[in-house]
Amino acid sequence: MWLQKEIKLSPRKRGFHLVTDEILQQLPELRKFEVGILNVFIKHSSASLTINENADSTVRVDFESYFNHAVPENEPYYRHVYEGSDDMPAHLKSSILGSSLNIPITRGDLNLGIWQGIYLCEHRNHGCARSLVLTLQGE
Repeated sequence: MWLQKEIKLSPRKRGFHLVTDEILQQLPELRKFEVGILNVFIKHSSASLTINENADSTVRVDFESYFNHAVPENEPYYRHVYEGSDDMPAHLKSSILGSSLNIPITRGDLNLGIWQGIYLCEHRNHGCARSLVLTLQGE
């Protein structure tokens, strides 16, 4: 069985945000799948997705600090600066982290580790609502 749908995530400020519950609320069809895989794809080039720690919020703060250090704004060699100083770094961070995730499904639920959650990595100072394409495959 296949299912595909597009959902929107609420706008968020720059940072790393747990969105597992927001995704699951918009995907009640997941309960119909005994076994399978969920692909989550973000349709934006200035935000990304990753899976990591879901309990301690300081991990998300540290992610933001690290990426701001590793990919700083206002570098003199950036040419793509039309949308502000956060624009090119947002594209670079998105490419580093990635635009899709594959998550196993077991007995109608995501088979994540006990301390894992899905992050929306918002790399723009003022993020907009982000569109995700969710593709389920399984039985």
